[in-house]
Amino acid sequence: MSDVRYPFTAIVGMADLRLGLLLNAVSPAVGGVLVRGEKGTAKSTMVRALAGLLPSIDTVEGCRFACDPAAPDPQCPDGAHDGAPASSRAARLVELPVGVSEDRIVGSLDLERALAEGVKAYEPGLLAQAHRGVLYIDEVNLLQDHVVDLLLDAAAMGRSYVEREGVSVRHAARFLLVGTMNPEEGELRPQLLDRFGLTVEIAATRDPAERAEVVRRRLGYDADPAGFAARFAADERELAERITAARKLLPEVELTDRALRQITAVCAAFEVDGLRADIVMARTAVALAAWAGRTEVLEEDVRKAAQLALPHRRRRNPFDAPGLDEDQLDRTLAEHAGPEEPEEPAAEDPRPEGPADDGPGDDGPEPDGDGPDGGPDGGGGGAPEPAGPPAPAGTGAPAPGPEEAPQQPVPVQPPAPGRETAPVAAGEPYRTRLFKVDGTGRGAQGRRPPAETDGGHTIRARRPQGRLARLHLSATLQAAAPHQVARGRTSRALLLAKDDFREQVRQGRESNLVLFVVDASGSMAARQRMTAVKGAVLSLLMDAYQRRDKIGMITFRGAGAELALPPTSSVEVGAARLESLPTGGRTPLAAGLLRAHEVLRVERMRDPHRRPLLVVVTDGRATGARDAVAQSHRAAGLLAAQGVTGVVLDCEAGPVRLGLARTLAARLGASAVTLDELRAEGVASLVRENRATPLRKAA
Repeated sequence: MSDVRYPFTAIVGMADLRLGLLLNAVSPAVGGVLVRGEKGTAKSTMVRALAGLLPSIDTVEGCRFACDPAAPDPQCPDGAHDGAPASSRAARLVELPVGVSEDRIVGSLDLERALAEGVKAYEPGLLAQAHRGVLYIDEVNLLQDHVVDLLLDAAAMGRSYVEREGVSVRHAARFLLVGTMNPEEGELRPQLLDRFGLTVEIAATRDPAERAEVVRRRLGYDADPAGFAARFAADERELAERITAARKLLPEVELTDRALRQITAVCAAFEVDGLRADIVMARTAVALAAWAGRTEVLEEDVRKAAQLALPHRRRRNPFDAPGLDEDQLDRTLAEHAGPEEPEEPAAEDPRPEGPADDGPGDDGPEPDGDGPDGGPDGGGGGAPEPAGPPAPAGTGAPAPGPEEAPQQPVPVQPPAPGRETAPVAAGEPYRTRLFKVDGTGRGAQGRRPPAETDGGHTIRARRPQGRLARLHLSATLQAAAPHQVARGRTSRALLLAKDDFREQVRQGRESNLVLFVVDASGSMAARQRMTAVKGAVLSLLMDAYQRRDKIGMITFRGAGAELALPPTSSVEVGAARLESLPTGGRTPLAAGLLRAHEVLRVERMRDPHRRPLLVVVTDGRATGARDAVAQSHRAAGLLAAQGVTGVVLDCEAGPVRLGLARTLAARLGASAVTLDELRAEGVASLVRENRATPLRKAA
C-alpha cells in the first residue's frame, strides 16, 4: 500500500462531511465529528486525507506527550520542560482498532522495566500519542461501551487520568476526534452520541456523472499515487493555508447577543437535553465565521451549526434516524432574528382614525364573546356551535358534532387465503425491564446476563488456560515473590517461572441473538390482530436495542419462508422490515421453522458463544400440504434437540380456538402466551421468565 495519502481536495461531493472535518481542524474545541454512512463512501479516506492538511506542531524534544514548548503541561509525566529544546513535526493521525483494550488506550505499567529493573514506569497509550493530532475511530459503534465512554470523557475534558496497577498519571489529551460508523451495524447510545460535537450523514451519490468521476480519480490514484497527489498539491497547500488563517482569526470572532439568542432558542425548540448542544453550536458558529474570514457570527452560521450539531441530539424514538426538521429550524431562527424591542408606551386611543364605532366606548365593558358581535372572527351572526370532542391525532378526520353519535368500529374480516393485504402499522410497544439468564455466559459484550468477556472489569486471576491473553501483573508478582530466595535472585530484577504467570478473568455482560419467526399468512391478516402482533414484536426489538442484542427475522407466507433480516445489530432495520411486512397466502409453518434451524446452525458456527432466543409469532394453523401440521412438529423437534430457548406468541383469535400454537410450543420445549395475555402483562415479562431458565445442551 502506498504511503502517499489520497488528497483531501480530490474528494468528490460530500460537502457537509468536508466542512465538518475542516471546522474541527480550525477549532478542535468543537468536539469532533461522527460520520454516519453506508459502506464504501470514502469515510476513512477523507479522514486520513485531513491529517495531511493540519499544520505542523512544535513539541518539546524527547517528550512522549507532545508538550507545546510555549506552554508545557505542568503535570506532564516526563517532568518539567523549562528551557528544554524544541522540535517541529507533523500532526499525528492515530487510528484506533476495533479490538483495542483499555490498557492500550490510556497506557499502563511498563512491564519490561518493571520486571527487569524493578521500577514503576508508565508506558503511554494511544491517547498520549494522539495529543495535538487526530484520533480516528473506525466503526466506533462496534467498540465496547466502556471503551467509548473512556475515549469521549478524555475528548471532553482534554486530559487522561490513569489509575491502574500502582500507576497514577495525569496528562493532556486534546485531539481532533473523528468517528465513523455504518448505522446498519448498530447505533450508539444517545449518551455517547451526545459527546460527539458534530454529526454528518453521508451516502453514495446517485448521479452517474459524479460516480464516474469518483471511479476515474480512484483508478488514477491507484495507478500512480505520487503523480495523482502532485496534480492536487497546489489545492492542498491553499487549503492548509486557509486552515492556518482561520485558526489565527478564531480568537477575534465575536458571538453577538443576537446570534447567541438564536442558538439557545433553536436548542430549546428541538428539546435537546442539557446545555452541551448550546455550547457546541456556539463554538461551531464561531468556527464557521472564522472559516469564512469574518469576525462576526451571522444567522447563516447559526443555521449551519444547527444542521451539524443537533441531528443526533434531538429527542427521538430509539428507531428514528437522526435528522432535523428544516422548516422548524427556519421558523425558530426567524422568530429570534431581530433585536429585543423595548415596550412602547400605551397610546391614548389605540383605535385607528376612521368612522365612529357603534360598539361600546373605551370605558364600556368588553364584549364577552357570546353576543352577536362577540364571535371569534369579530363578525356578526349567531353564536358559534359548540365544538365536539377533538379528532384523534394524526387521523385528519373532522371531530363529530354534538348531535353526531360516535361510529362503532367495523370488524375487519381476514382476507381469503392466497390474497395479499397492504402492510399494517404496528401498535404501541410494551415497556420492558432488565432480565438475566442464570449462570455465566461467554457471549459478546451486551447488557444481558453476566458473562466472562474480553471487556468488563477484572474480578480475579487464574492460571492461563492455553496461551496467556491478559497478564494479571499483581497476581503474577505475588506468585513469584515467595520463590526469589530459592531461585537465587541476586539483582533487583525478579526471577519468573512459567508457573508464576496469572491471567485476568474479566466479567461483563453478554448479548443474545433474538431470532423472530413471524407468520405473515392470510390467517394472520386481520388488521387489529396484526397491529397487536407487530406491537409485541416491536417491544422485543426495543428491548434488544437497549440490551445490545443481535436480531434476525424470518417471515413465512405463501409457498415458503424468507430471511427478511439476516442476524444483525441494527434493530432499526428490523423495525423498518416489520412495518412494511405484507400478509396473505398460506401458512408454511414448517418452512419457517426449518429456515430458523438453518440460520441458527450457521450463526452457531460464526459465533459459538452467543446464546439464541427463538420467538415464533403464529396462530399455529399450518397449511399448504396434507401433513403440514406434522411437518411443523418435526421441524420443531429439530430446534428442541438443539437446546434452543423459545417463546411462542399465540396469535389465534375468535371464540373457537384450536390450541395449535400451544401444541407447537410444547414440541419446541418453549413457553406460549396469547395476545390477550400480552395485553394484560406485556410481552417482555414472559420473555424475561423464559430467558431466565438455563439453556439446554444439545443432545
